[in-house]
Amino acid sequence: MQDVASSTMNGAEALVRTLHGAGVDVCFANPGTSEMQFVDALDRTGLMRCCLCLYEGVATGAADGFARMAGLPALTLLHLAPGLANGAANLHNARKARTPMLTLVGDHAVRHLVHDAPLTADVAGAARPFADWTRTATDPATLGADAAAALAASLSRGGQGAALVSPADIGWNPGGVVAAPVAPAPRDAMEPGAPQAAVAALRRPGALLHVGGSTLEDAASLALAAGIAAACGARLMAPTSNRRIEHGAGRAQVARLPYPVDMALEALAPFDRAVLVEAAPPVAFFAYPDKPSLLLRPDCAVTTLAGPRGDGRAALRALADALGVKPAAASDAPRPAAPLPGPITAGTLAAAVASALPDDAIIIDESITAGRDVYAACAGAPPMSWLAITGGAIGIGLPLALGAALGGGGRPVVALQADGSAMYTLQALWSHARENANVTTVVLANRGYEILKQELLRVGANPGRSALDLLEMARPAVDFVSLARGMGVDGVRIDCARALRDAIADAAGRPGPFVIEAVIA
Repeated sequence: MQDVASSTMNGAEALVRTLHGAGVDVCFANPGTSEMQFVDALDRTGLMRCCLCLYEGVATGAADGFARMAGLPALTLLHLAPGLANGAANLHNARKARTPMLTLVGDHAVRHLVHDAPLTADVAGAARPFADWTRTATDPATLGADAAAALAASLSRGGQGAALVSPADIGWNPGGVVAAPVAPAPRDAMEPGAPQAAVAALRRPGALLHVGGSTLEDAASLALAAGIAAACGARLMAPTSNRRIEHGAGRAQVARLPYPVDMALEALAPFDRAVLVEAAPPVAFFAYPDKPSLLLRPDCAVTTLAGPRGDGRAALRALADALGVKPAAASDAPRPAAPLPGPITAGTLAAAVASALPDDAIIIDESITAGRDVYAACAGAPPMSWLAITGGAIGIGLPLALGAALGGGGRPVVALQADGSAMYTLQALWSHARENANVTTVVLANRGYEILKQELLRVGANPGRSALDLLEMARPAVDFVSLARGMGVDGVRIDCARALRDAIADAAGRPGPFVIEAVIA
Protein backbone atom coordinates (compact mmCIF):
# COMPACT_ATOMS: atom_id res chain seq x y z
CA MET A 1 0.00 0.00 0.00
CA GLN A 2 1.34 3.42 -0.96
CA ASP A 3 1.04 6.49 1.22
CA VAL A 4 -2.21 8.26 0.33
CA ALA A 5 -2.77 11.93 1.17
CA SER A 6 -6.03 13.85 1.15
CA SER A 7 -6.71 17.53 1.75
CA THR A 8 -10.04 16.60 3.38
CA MET A 9 -9.08 13.44 5.30
CA ASN A 10 -8.31 14.26 8.90
CA GLY A 11 -5.60 12.66 11.01
CA ALA A 12 -8.00 10.31 12.81
CA GLU A 13 -9.31 8.79 9.58
CA ALA A 14 -5.76 8.38 8.28
CA LEU A 15 -4.88 6.48 11.47
CA VAL A 16 -7.88 4.16 11.18
CA ARG A 17 -7.24 3.46 7.50
CA THR A 18 -3.52 2.88 8.13
CA LEU A 19 -4.13 0.36 10.90
CA HIS A 20 -6.86 -1.45 8.99
CA GLY A 21 -4.59 -1.69 5.95
CA ALA A 22 -2.02 -3.41 8.17
CA GLY A 23 -4.52 -5.97 9.51
CA VAL A 24 -6.04 -4.35 12.62
CA ASP A 25 -9.81 -4.82 12.57
CA VAL A 26 -10.97 -4.65 16.22
CA CYS A 27 -11.00 -1.71 18.62
CA PHE A 28 -11.75 -2.08 22.34
CA ALA A 29 -12.79 1.38 23.45
CA ASN A 30 -13.67 3.55 26.39
CA PRO A 31 -13.43 6.97 24.74
CA GLY A 32 -14.05 10.51 25.99
CA THR A 33 -14.31 14.00 24.52
CA SER A 34 -10.71 14.12 23.30
CA GLU A 35 -11.26 10.91 21.28
CA MET A 36 -14.51 11.85 19.50
CA GLN A 37 -12.69 12.38 16.21
CA PHE A 38 -11.53 8.75 16.37
CA VAL A 39 -15.04 7.56 17.23
CA ASP A 40 -16.29 9.46 14.18
CA ALA A 41 -13.56 7.98 11.95
CA LEU A 42 -14.35 4.46 13.12
CA ASP A 43 -18.02 5.05 12.35
CA ARG A 44 -17.53 6.69 8.94
CA THR A 45 -15.05 4.14 7.63
CA GLY A 46 -16.76 1.05 9.06
CA LEU A 47 -13.42 -0.73 8.89
CA MET A 48 -13.18 -2.04 12.45
CA ARG A 49 -15.37 -3.92 14.87
CA CYS A 50 -15.81 -1.61 17.84
CA CYS A 51 -16.34 -3.12 21.28
CA LEU A 52 -17.46 -0.74 24.02
CA CYS A 53 -16.02 -1.52 27.44
CA LEU A 54 -17.45 0.19 30.52
CA TYR A 55 -14.06 0.44 32.20
CA GLU A 56 -10.62 0.97 30.73
CA GLY A 57 -9.18 -2.09 32.49
CA VAL A 58 -11.71 -4.17 30.57
CA ALA A 59 -10.61 -2.64 27.26
CA THR A 60 -6.92 -3.32 27.87
CA GLY A 61 -7.47 -6.84 29.18
CA ALA A 62 -9.78 -7.68 26.28
CA ALA A 63 -7.23 -6.45 23.75
CA ASP A 64 -4.68 -8.72 25.42
CA GLY A 65 -6.98 -11.75 25.10
CA PHE A 66 -7.79 -10.95 21.49
CA ALA A 67 -4.12 -10.69 20.55
CA ARG A 68 -3.19 -13.90 22.36
CA MET A 69 -5.71 -15.84 20.28
CA ALA A 70 -5.77 -13.98 16.96
CA GLY A 71 -2.01 -13.39 16.73
CA LEU A 72 -2.75 -9.77 15.78
CA PRO A 73 -2.79 -6.66 17.93
CA ALA A 74 -6.12 -5.15 18.82
CA LEU A 75 -6.47 -1.40 19.16
CA THR A 76 -7.54 0.14 22.47
CA LEU A 77 -8.92 3.67 22.59
CA LEU A 78 -8.54 5.37 25.98
CA HIS A 79 -9.25 8.84 27.36
CA LEU A 80 -6.35 10.98 28.60
CA ALA A 81 -4.02 10.09 31.48
CA PRO A 82 -6.79 9.11 33.96
CA GLY A 83 -8.28 6.69 31.44
CA LEU A 84 -4.86 5.25 30.78
CA ALA A 85 -4.32 4.91 34.53
CA ASN A 86 -7.57 2.95 34.84
CA GLY A 87 -6.35 0.54 32.17
CA ALA A 88 -2.78 0.30 33.41
CA ALA A 89 -3.05 -2.92 35.45
CA ASN A 90 -3.95 -4.99 32.41
CA LEU A 91 -1.45 -3.12 30.26
CA HIS A 92 1.08 -4.32 32.82
CA ASN A 93 -0.16 -7.92 32.48
CA ALA A 94 0.03 -7.68 28.69
CA ARG A 95 3.55 -6.29 28.82
CA LYS A 96 4.70 -9.13 31.06
CA ALA A 97 3.09 -11.58 28.63
CA ARG A 98 4.87 -9.88 25.71
CA THR A 99 1.50 -9.57 24.00
CA PRO A 100 1.44 -7.34 20.92
CA MET A 101 -0.68 -4.42 22.15
CA LEU A 102 -1.43 -1.05 20.56
CA THR A 103 -2.89 1.55 22.89
CA LEU A 104 -4.20 4.82 21.44
CA VAL A 105 -4.66 7.51 24.08
CA GLY A 106 -6.23 10.87 23.37
CA ASP A 107 -4.90 14.08 24.85
CA HIS A 108 -6.07 17.66 24.96
CA ALA A 109 -5.57 19.78 21.85
CA VAL A 110 -2.06 21.22 21.78
CA ARG A 111 -3.26 24.80 22.27
CA HIS A 112 -5.31 23.72 25.30
CA LEU A 113 -2.51 21.99 27.19
CA VAL A 114 -0.94 25.23 28.44
CA HIS A 115 -4.08 26.08 30.42
CA ASP A 116 -3.85 23.06 32.77
CA ALA A 117 -7.49 22.09 32.41
CA PRO A 118 -8.86 19.62 35.01
CA LEU A 119 -7.96 16.49 33.00
CA THR A 120 -4.51 17.68 31.94
CA ALA A 121 -1.63 15.38 32.87
CA ASP A 122 1.50 13.85 31.37
CA VAL A 123 -0.10 11.16 29.19
CA ALA A 124 3.15 9.92 27.65
CA GLY A 125 4.78 9.81 31.07
CA ALA A 126 1.89 7.76 32.42
CA ALA A 127 2.23 5.33 29.50
CA ARG A 128 5.97 4.66 29.72
CA PRO A 129 5.95 2.19 32.65
CA PHE A 130 3.42 0.03 30.79
CA ALA A 131 4.68 0.21 27.21
CA ASP A 132 7.97 -0.66 25.51
CA TRP A 133 7.42 2.06 22.88
CA THR A 134 5.72 5.43 23.21
CA ARG A 135 5.23 8.37 20.88
CA THR A 136 3.18 11.55 20.89
CA ALA A 137 1.75 12.62 17.51
CA THR A 138 2.56 16.16 16.39
CA ASP A 139 1.00 16.59 12.93
CA PRO A 140 -2.08 15.23 11.12
CA ALA A 141 0.10 14.55 8.08
CA THR A 142 2.26 12.13 10.05
CA LEU A 143 -0.39 10.56 12.33
CA GLY A 144 -0.85 7.68 9.88
CA ALA A 145 2.89 7.07 9.84
CA ASP A 146 2.95 7.25 13.63
CA ALA A 147 0.24 4.56 13.73
CA ALA A 148 2.19 2.35 11.33
CA ALA A 149 5.30 2.72 13.49
CA ALA A 150 3.32 1.96 16.65
CA LEU A 151 1.83 -1.19 15.13
CA ALA A 152 5.26 -2.35 13.98
CA ALA A 153 6.64 -1.71 17.46
CA SER A 154 3.89 -3.81 19.04
CA LEU A 155 4.76 -6.72 16.75
CA SER A 156 8.52 -6.39 17.17
CA ARG A 157 10.75 -8.98 18.84
CA GLY A 158 7.88 -11.38 19.45
CA GLY A 159 5.42 -8.85 20.87
CA GLN A 160 5.45 -5.86 23.16
CA GLY A 161 3.36 -2.88 24.24
CA ALA A 162 3.11 0.28 22.15
CA ALA A 163 1.34 3.48 23.18
CA LEU A 164 0.52 6.31 20.76
CA VAL A 165 -0.68 9.57 22.28
CA SER A 166 -2.72 11.80 19.97
CA PRO A 167 -3.73 15.35 20.90
CA ALA A 168 -7.32 16.01 19.85
CA ASP A 169 -6.47 18.60 17.19
CA ILE A 170 -3.94 16.27 15.55
CA GLY A 171 -6.86 13.92 14.99
CA TRP A 172 -9.49 16.40 13.87
CA ASN A 173 -7.35 18.65 11.63
CA PRO A 174 -7.29 17.89 7.87
CA GLY A 175 -4.28 16.72 5.89
CA GLY A 176 -4.17 13.11 7.05
CA VAL A 177 -1.99 10.65 5.15
CA VAL A 178 -2.66 6.90 4.99
CA ALA A 179 0.72 5.25 5.56
CA ALA A 180 2.11 1.95 4.34
CA PRO A 181 2.79 -0.84 6.86
CA VAL A 182 6.17 -0.89 8.58
CA ALA A 183 8.09 -4.14 9.09
CA PRO A 184 8.49 -5.08 12.77
CA ALA A 185 11.92 -5.68 14.25
CA PRO A 186 12.92 -9.37 14.27
CA ARG A 187 13.42 -11.47 17.37
CA ASP A 188 16.88 -11.49 18.95
CA ALA A 189 19.33 -13.71 17.13
CA MET A 190 20.65 -16.84 18.82
CA GLU A 191 24.19 -16.50 20.13
CA PRO A 192 26.82 -18.43 18.10
CA GLY A 193 27.51 -21.76 19.70
CA ALA A 194 24.36 -21.66 21.85
CA PRO A 195 23.00 -25.02 20.57
CA GLN A 196 26.30 -26.74 21.27
CA ALA A 197 26.45 -25.27 24.78
CA ALA A 198 22.89 -26.41 25.40
CA VAL A 199 23.72 -29.92 24.18
CA ALA A 200 26.63 -30.12 26.60
CA ALA A 201 24.44 -28.96 29.49
CA LEU A 202 21.53 -31.27 28.75
CA ARG A 203 23.64 -34.39 28.30
CA ARG A 204 24.82 -34.21 31.88
CA PRO A 205 22.65 -35.43 34.79
CA GLY A 206 20.57 -32.95 36.73
CA ALA A 207 19.48 -30.79 33.81
CA LEU A 208 16.36 -28.67 33.41
CA LEU A 209 14.92 -27.58 30.05
CA HIS A 210 12.92 -24.45 30.90
CA VAL A 211 10.70 -23.29 28.01
CA GLY A 212 8.34 -20.33 27.73
CA GLY A 213 6.90 -17.80 25.32
CA SER A 214 5.90 -18.83 21.81
CA THR A 215 7.27 -22.37 22.26
CA LEU A 216 4.30 -23.12 24.53
CA GLU A 217 1.80 -21.86 21.94
CA ASP A 218 2.84 -24.34 19.26
CA ALA A 219 2.05 -28.05 19.66
CA ALA A 220 4.91 -29.05 17.36
CA SER A 221 7.43 -27.10 19.44
CA LEU A 222 6.09 -28.65 22.62
CA ALA A 223 6.52 -32.12 21.14
CA LEU A 224 10.07 -31.25 20.12
CA ALA A 225 10.90 -29.92 23.59
CA ALA A 226 9.50 -33.11 25.15
CA GLY A 227 11.56 -35.23 22.74
CA ILE A 228 14.73 -33.33 23.62
CA ALA A 229 14.10 -33.66 27.35
CA ALA A 230 13.36 -37.39 27.08
CA ALA A 231 16.41 -38.11 24.95
CA CYS A 232 18.70 -36.31 27.39
CA GLY A 233 17.09 -37.41 30.64
CA ALA A 234 16.30 -33.79 31.45
CA ARG A 235 13.18 -32.37 33.12
CA LEU A 236 10.88 -30.18 31.00
CA MET A 237 9.21 -27.28 32.78
CA ALA A 238 7.46 -24.00 31.96
CA PRO A 239 7.32 -20.74 33.94
CA THR A 240 4.50 -20.23 36.41
CA SER A 241 2.71 -17.59 34.31
CA ASN A 242 2.42 -17.81 30.53
CA ARG A 243 0.71 -15.99 27.71
CA ARG A 244 -0.73 -19.18 26.25
CA ILE A 245 -0.10 -22.93 26.46
CA GLU A 246 -1.49 -25.52 24.06
CA HIS A 247 -2.67 -28.15 26.52
CA GLY A 248 -4.73 -31.33 26.73
CA ALA A 249 -4.92 -34.62 24.88
CA GLY A 250 -2.53 -35.05 21.99
CA ARG A 251 -0.13 -32.38 23.26
CA ALA A 252 3.12 -32.87 25.10
CA GLN A 253 2.53 -32.14 28.77
CA VAL A 254 4.64 -29.46 30.41
CA ALA A 255 4.59 -28.96 34.16
CA ARG A 256 4.54 -25.34 35.33
CA LEU A 257 6.79 -24.04 38.07
CA PRO A 258 4.67 -23.72 41.25
CA TYR A 259 3.81 -20.23 42.49
CA PRO A 260 4.48 -20.66 46.25
CA VAL A 261 8.13 -19.91 46.87
CA ASP A 262 8.82 -23.02 48.99
CA MET A 263 7.25 -25.30 46.40
CA ALA A 264 9.19 -23.58 43.61
CA LEU A 265 12.49 -23.97 45.45
CA GLU A 266 11.74 -27.62 46.07
CA ALA A 267 10.84 -28.20 42.41
CA LEU A 268 14.10 -26.63 41.21
CA ALA A 269 16.39 -28.04 43.90
CA PRO A 270 17.46 -31.15 41.89
CA PHE A 271 18.97 -29.17 39.00
CA ASP A 272 22.56 -28.06 38.71
CA ARG A 273 22.17 -27.17 35.01
CA ALA A 274 19.39 -25.23 33.29
CA VAL A 275 18.83 -24.46 29.61
CA LEU A 276 16.47 -21.54 28.97
CA VAL A 277 14.32 -21.26 25.85
CA GLU A 278 12.34 -18.01 25.55
CA ALA A 279 12.53 -17.73 29.30
CA ALA A 280 14.46 -15.85 31.96
CA PRO A 281 15.98 -17.44 35.08
CA PRO A 282 13.04 -18.17 37.43
CA VAL A 283 12.46 -15.52 40.08
CA ALA A 284 10.13 -15.48 43.08
CA PHE A 285 7.04 -13.28 42.75
CA PHE A 286 8.00 -11.52 45.98
CA ALA A 287 10.82 -11.34 48.50
CA TYR A 288 10.28 -13.23 51.74
CA PRO A 289 12.29 -13.29 54.97
CA ASP A 290 15.17 -15.77 54.67
CA LYS A 291 14.17 -16.84 51.13
CA PRO A 292 16.16 -16.21 47.93
CA SER A 293 14.83 -14.08 45.09
CA LEU A 294 16.32 -16.28 42.37
CA LEU A 295 14.86 -19.77 42.50
CA LEU A 296 17.55 -21.89 40.82
CA ARG A 297 20.31 -23.10 43.10
CA PRO A 298 23.22 -20.64 43.35
CA ASP A 299 25.52 -23.28 41.87
CA CYS A 300 23.19 -24.06 38.94
CA ALA A 301 24.91 -23.35 35.61
CA VAL A 302 22.51 -21.51 33.29
CA THR A 303 22.69 -21.69 29.49
CA THR A 304 20.46 -19.34 27.48
CA LEU A 305 19.56 -20.95 24.19
CA ALA A 306 17.01 -18.21 23.43
CA GLY A 307 16.15 -15.29 25.68
CA PRO A 308 12.62 -13.95 26.26
CA ARG A 309 12.87 -11.93 23.02
CA GLY A 310 14.46 -14.73 21.03
CA ASP A 311 12.92 -17.26 18.64
CA GLY A 312 12.32 -20.27 20.88
CA ARG A 313 10.79 -22.37 18.13
CA ALA A 314 13.81 -21.97 15.86
CA ALA A 315 16.12 -22.52 18.83
CA LEU A 316 14.43 -25.83 19.67
CA ARG A 317 14.74 -26.97 16.04
CA ALA A 318 18.45 -26.13 16.09
CA LEU A 319 18.89 -27.98 19.38
CA ALA A 320 17.01 -31.03 18.11
CA ASP A 321 19.17 -31.09 14.99
CA ALA A 322 22.34 -30.91 17.09
CA LEU A 323 21.11 -33.82 19.22
CA GLY A 324 19.56 -35.82 16.39
CA VAL A 325 16.24 -35.90 18.27
CA LYS A 326 12.71 -36.30 16.90
CA PRO A 327 9.50 -34.91 18.45
CA ALA A 328 8.06 -36.98 21.27
CA ALA A 329 4.89 -38.93 20.69
CA ALA A 330 2.04 -37.67 22.84
CA SER A 331 1.29 -39.85 25.85
CA ASP A 332 -2.24 -38.95 26.80
CA ALA A 333 -3.38 -39.03 30.40
CA PRO A 334 -6.84 -40.45 31.01
CA ARG A 335 -9.64 -37.93 31.16
CA PRO A 336 -10.90 -37.59 34.72
CA ALA A 337 -14.31 -39.02 35.48
CA ALA A 338 -17.11 -36.69 36.50
CA PRO A 339 -17.05 -36.06 40.26
CA LEU A 340 -19.66 -37.61 42.50
CA PRO A 341 -22.26 -35.36 44.12
CA GLY A 342 -20.70 -33.56 47.05
CA PRO A 343 -18.94 -30.34 48.10
CA ILE A 344 -16.81 -28.34 45.67
CA THR A 345 -13.18 -28.62 46.77
CA ALA A 346 -9.92 -28.08 44.87
CA GLY A 347 -9.95 -31.73 43.79
CA THR A 348 -13.63 -32.00 42.81
CA LEU A 349 -13.44 -28.64 41.02
CA ALA A 350 -10.56 -29.97 38.90
CA ALA A 351 -12.51 -33.12 38.06
CA ALA A 352 -15.65 -31.12 37.23
CA VAL A 353 -13.84 -28.79 34.82
CA ALA A 354 -11.68 -31.46 33.16
CA SER A 355 -14.62 -33.80 32.60
CA ALA A 356 -16.90 -31.05 31.24
CA LEU A 357 -14.72 -29.19 28.74
CA PRO A 358 -15.82 -29.26 25.10
CA ASP A 359 -13.43 -29.80 22.20
CA ASP A 360 -11.09 -26.94 21.32
CA ALA A 361 -11.97 -24.79 24.31
CA ILE A 362 -10.09 -21.70 25.42
CA ILE A 363 -9.42 -21.70 29.16
CA ILE A 364 -8.96 -18.40 30.99
CA ASP A 365 -7.18 -19.02 34.28
CA GLU A 366 -7.48 -16.41 36.99
CA SER A 367 -8.40 -19.03 39.54
CA ILE A 368 -5.53 -17.97 41.84
CA THR A 369 -5.88 -20.55 44.69
CA ALA A 370 -9.07 -22.61 44.30
CA GLY A 371 -8.16 -23.78 40.80
CA ARG A 372 -4.63 -24.95 41.59
CA ASP A 373 -5.34 -28.57 40.51
CA VAL A 374 -7.27 -27.86 37.31
CA TYR A 375 -4.33 -27.51 34.89
CA ALA A 376 -2.88 -30.93 35.74
CA ALA A 377 -6.32 -32.57 35.66
CA CYS A 378 -6.90 -31.24 32.13
CA ALA A 379 -3.95 -33.16 30.67
CA GLY A 380 -6.39 -35.78 29.38
CA ALA A 381 -9.20 -33.40 28.42
CA PRO A 382 -9.80 -32.44 24.77
CA PRO A 383 -7.16 -30.13 23.25
CA MET A 384 -7.39 -26.56 24.52
CA SER A 385 -5.59 -23.23 24.67
CA TRP A 386 -4.75 -22.16 28.23
CA LEU A 387 -4.45 -18.40 28.89
CA ALA A 388 -3.40 -17.17 32.32
CA ILE A 389 -2.70 -14.03 34.30
CA THR A 390 0.91 -13.09 33.61
CA GLY A 391 1.86 -9.92 35.45
CA GLY A 392 0.18 -10.67 38.76
CA ALA A 393 -2.20 -7.69 38.53
CA ILE A 394 -5.56 -9.27 39.34
CA GLY A 395 -8.69 -8.40 37.40
CA ILE A 396 -7.69 -9.75 34.01
CA GLY A 397 -9.84 -12.89 33.77
CA LEU A 398 -13.20 -11.51 32.64
CA PRO A 399 -11.70 -9.01 30.14
CA LEU A 400 -9.25 -11.63 28.84
CA ALA A 401 -12.19 -13.97 28.22
CA LEU A 402 -14.00 -11.28 26.23
CA GLY A 403 -11.03 -10.68 23.96
CA ALA A 404 -10.29 -14.39 23.57
CA ALA A 405 -13.89 -15.02 22.53
CA LEU A 406 -13.71 -12.33 19.84
CA GLY A 407 -10.26 -13.41 18.66
CA GLY A 408 -10.78 -17.16 18.95
CA GLY A 409 -12.85 -17.74 15.85
CA GLY A 410 -15.98 -18.88 17.69
CA ARG A 411 -14.26 -21.36 20.01
CA PRO A 412 -15.97 -21.81 23.40
CA VAL A 413 -14.34 -19.98 26.30
CA VAL A 414 -14.41 -21.22 29.90
CA ALA A 415 -13.15 -18.65 32.41
CA LEU A 416 -12.02 -19.88 35.83
CA GLN A 417 -12.42 -16.72 37.84
CA ALA A 418 -11.49 -16.07 41.49
CA ASP A 419 -14.22 -14.12 43.24
CA GLY A 420 -11.97 -11.41 44.68
CA SER A 421 -10.33 -10.75 41.32
CA ALA A 422 -13.71 -10.72 39.57
CA MET A 423 -14.75 -7.59 41.43
CA TYR A 424 -11.95 -5.56 39.83
CA THR A 425 -13.42 -5.73 36.32
CA LEU A 426 -16.93 -7.13 36.72
CA GLN A 427 -18.11 -4.58 34.12
CA ALA A 428 -16.72 -6.97 31.50
CA LEU A 429 -19.87 -9.08 31.88
CA TRP A 430 -21.87 -6.27 30.29
CA SER A 431 -19.61 -6.46 27.24
CA HIS A 432 -19.93 -10.27 27.26
CA ALA A 433 -23.69 -9.77 26.92
CA ARG A 434 -23.49 -6.99 24.34
CA GLU A 435 -21.12 -8.96 22.12
CA ASN A 436 -22.95 -12.26 22.77
CA ALA A 437 -19.53 -13.66 23.61
CA ASN A 438 -19.42 -17.45 23.98
CA VAL A 439 -17.98 -17.32 27.52
CA THR A 440 -18.87 -19.57 30.44
CA THR A 441 -17.56 -17.85 33.57
CA VAL A 442 -17.07 -20.04 36.64
CA VAL A 443 -16.72 -17.75 39.65
CA LEU A 444 -14.83 -19.64 42.36
CA ALA A 445 -16.53 -18.25 45.43
CA ASN A 446 -14.41 -18.91 48.49
CA ARG A 447 -15.50 -15.53 49.89
CA GLY A 448 -12.04 -14.14 50.42
CA TYR A 449 -8.55 -13.35 49.18
CA GLU A 450 -7.15 -16.78 50.04
CA ILE A 451 -3.86 -16.12 48.28
CA LEU A 452 -3.23 -13.15 50.58
CA LYS A 453 -3.98 -15.21 53.67
CA GLN A 454 -1.23 -17.57 52.55
CA GLU A 455 1.11 -14.65 51.87
CA LEU A 456 0.45 -13.30 55.35
CA LEU A 457 1.73 -16.55 56.82
CA ARG A 458 4.76 -16.63 54.49
CA VAL A 459 6.05 -13.36 55.90
CA GLY A 460 5.83 -14.78 59.42
CA ALA A 461 2.70 -12.97 60.61
CA ASN A 462 0.30 -14.33 63.22
CA PRO A 463 -2.89 -12.71 61.88
CA GLY A 464 -5.66 -11.53 64.15
CA ARG A 465 -9.23 -10.51 63.40
CA SER A 466 -8.39 -7.07 61.99
CA ALA A 467 -5.88 -8.53 59.53
CA LEU A 468 -8.24 -11.28 58.41
CA ASP A 469 -11.08 -8.81 57.96
CA LEU A 470 -8.99 -7.14 55.25
CA LEU A 471 -8.75 -10.44 53.37
CA GLU A 472 -12.32 -11.76 53.55
CA MET A 473 -15.35 -10.98 51.35
CA ALA A 474 -18.00 -11.44 54.01
CA ARG A 475 -20.58 -9.19 55.71
CA PRO A 476 -22.14 -9.25 53.11
CA ALA A 477 -21.31 -12.09 50.73
CA VAL A 478 -21.22 -10.98 47.09
CA ASP A 479 -24.11 -12.31 44.99
CA PHE A 480 -22.48 -12.89 41.61
CA VAL A 481 -25.59 -14.33 39.99
CA SER A 482 -27.59 -11.17 40.72
CA LEU A 483 -24.72 -8.97 39.58
CA ALA A 484 -24.41 -10.91 36.33
CA ARG A 485 -28.14 -10.71 35.64
CA GLY A 486 -28.00 -6.97 36.24
CA MET A 487 -25.59 -6.75 33.31
CA GLY A 488 -27.56 -9.02 31.00
CA VAL A 489 -25.88 -12.38 31.70
CA ASP A 490 -27.89 -15.25 33.11
CA GLY A 491 -26.38 -17.40 35.84
CA VAL A 492 -26.78 -19.98 38.56
CA ARG A 493 -25.25 -20.64 41.99
CA ILE A 494 -24.02 -24.20 42.61
CA ASP A 495 -22.49 -25.91 45.66
CA CYS A 496 -22.36 -29.51 44.33
CA ALA A 497 -19.37 -30.75 42.30
CA ARG A 498 -21.44 -33.02 40.04
CA ALA A 499 -23.96 -30.26 39.34
CA LEU A 500 -21.06 -27.94 38.55
CA ARG A 501 -19.72 -30.39 35.99
CA ASP A 502 -23.12 -30.63 34.31
CA ALA A 503 -23.63 -26.85 34.33
CA ILE A 504 -20.24 -26.20 32.69
CA ALA A 505 -20.88 -28.80 29.99
CA ASP A 506 -24.34 -27.38 29.29
CA ALA A 507 -23.32 -23.71 29.23
CA ALA A 508 -20.17 -24.28 27.14
CA GLY A 509 -22.25 -26.15 24.58
CA ARG A 510 -24.61 -23.21 24.01
CA PRO A 511 -23.81 -19.82 22.42
CA GLY A 512 -23.65 -16.68 24.49
CA PRO A 513 -22.40 -15.83 27.98
CA PHE A 514 -23.32 -17.56 31.24
CA VAL A 515 -22.10 -17.23 34.83
CA ILE A 516 -21.80 -20.10 37.30
CA GLU A 517 -21.10 -19.13 40.91
CA ALA A 518 -19.35 -22.19 42.33
CA VAL A 519 -19.45 -22.09 46.12
CA ILE A 520 -16.17 -23.55 47.39
CA ALA A 521 -16.43 -25.67 50.53
